[in-house]
Amino acid sequence: MKGIGGVVAALAAVVVLALALLDPGSSAPTNTSTPGSGASSQGSGSPTSGAGSASPGGTCAGTTVDAGGWTWVCLTELPRQAQQTVTLIDAGGPFPYAKDGSTFNNFEGLLPKQPKGYYREYTVSAPGKRDRGPRRIVTGDHDRELFYTEDHYASFVRVKR
Repeated sequence: MKGIGGVVAALAAVVVLALALLDPGSSAPTNTSTPGSGASSQGSGSPTSGAGSASPGGTCAGTTVDAGGWTWVCLTELPRQAQQTVTLIDAGGPFPYAKDGSTFNNFEGLLPKQPKGYYREYTVSAPGKRDRGPRRIVTGDHDRELFYTEDHYASFVRVKR
């Protein structure tokens, strides 16, 4: 079974292809798995408009790709453990791992460029793993922005509540 990243990438490719077929003159994004890398079209701002509404259009209706190339996934489509981690974040803890809530420095450069301390990381437990595993929720803008990685920061999707 493919992980959420593989499913998201496949869905994103279908959406991009459909958009390109509907409007052949459009320039569809070509890299939806790691937006923000290199010369980012994400800019330094964020499209959030308040707590709990960090999504284009303000509603959660499946997987979408925005104009900047970000793949957005509904929180309800993430693994149960990721949903539980977001619940803990919203409640302010307690967190099961000492590193939860620590600064995420975005060394990979995949998230929009922000000042140091903007992003925080939280472990998403993986059944059967003895260590923290590769899955994380990364938050920004005082936990109003949510990002999910299942491959230890090699790629991210944005999360809609």
